[in-house]
Amino acid sequence: MFRESEAASYSGLAVKHFKIACPVQPIQLRPGVMLWDKRDLDLWIDDVKTGTHASTHDAILGRL
Repeated sequence: MFRESEAASYSGLAVKHFKIACPVQPIQLRPGVMLWDKRDLDLWIDDVKTGTHASTHDAILGRL
């Protein structure tokens, strides 16, 4: 599990770009602590690599 800055770094993006680009939703394990699952990030990155990722904002939201 990654905090936001760690998840952004893991994906190779600056935090501000990660917030915009990443469709993976964090989970809240305890109040105020939002964490991203590494496996979910890997699936997203794999989708981007294979070209199967959603190309529009609406399509991304539809996947959530």
